[in-house]
Amino acid sequence: MEFRHLRCFLVLAEELHFGRAAQRLAMSQPPLSVAIQQLEASVGARLFLRNSKSVQLTAAGQALVPQARALLEQARQAMQLAKDVAQGQAGSLRIGFVGAMLYRGLPQVLQPFQAAHPRLRVELREMSSAEQLAELARDRLDAGFVHTAQVPTGLSQILVASQPLVACVPHTHALARRAQPLAPVDLAGFDQEPLALVSRQVSPDYHDRILALCAEAGWQPEVRHELRHWLSVVSLVSQGMGVALVPEALQRSGLAGAVFAPLAHATPPYETRCLWREGRERTDSGNHAALSAFLAVVRTQVALSG
Repeated sequence: MEFRHLRCFLVLAEELHFGRAAQRLAMSQPPLSVAIQQLEASVGARLFLRNSKSVQLTAAGQALVPQARALLEQARQAMQLAKDVAQGQAGSLRIGFVGAMLYRGLPQVLQPFQAAHPRLRVELREMSSAEQLAELARDRLDAGFVHTAQVPTGLSQILVASQPLVACVPHTHALARRAQPLAPVDLAGFDQEPLALVSRQVSPDYHDRILALCAEAGWQPEVRHELRHWLSVVSLVSQGMGVALVPEALQRSGLAGAVFAPLAHATPPYETRCLWREGRERTDSGNHAALSAFLAVVRTQVALSG
């Protein structure tokens, strides 16, 4: 049985006339008759009663009509889905992100992208930067938003955001009782304060950078708390369990009990990059069209925010 046989069958079932059916199918009557005969042989039953005056469906033919329509519709949908996936309009896209992106950039990228691609499923996976780099290398992510200053070879990048680090202290801290907004603070003033920061395993670049900034300011902090996420760092500080240096975007987290202040001395920026495997958006493997469309939205949002 072939799909062309089913199309011929359905048109003839609607017209009940070989001449009109052949005309609709843009073919002559003899090939139409052959197609019906081949279908009947495949089914193993007569589908039409025909003579020189009329054509009628048999009981078997009547039973086949709805099933034939369903089969052709399923085939049409399957072909449309394949086309949509090839054009980046359907399928799935696996996007990794660090938690801080929820407050700087990620919603602004996802909203217009999903509006333009409603049939495309975007799977979000919150991971540390190190975890995302590992998953990108294993081809388990299509793209990731990471905090790193050192991009491994084989990955392409877009600089999404560059922001300063700010001091984060509990609301009970002496610094927090000053007039708002808080004036820039000198790290040396913290002196004996315990420090909370992301662990070296999770974000080696910024773990080491923060400790270097403290050392440059003459502060040798007691590193008492090492955590997996920046939001966990801010949450811990809000409970009065230390102080921290965090990306400026975390001020939007809205966690009660955490107070933020700019630093008195300029620091290297805290950078967020969108990474993906080099050339993946230009190949015929995976969701290349969807990834290409996603990266276009990322670039647009970067230009608008810049």
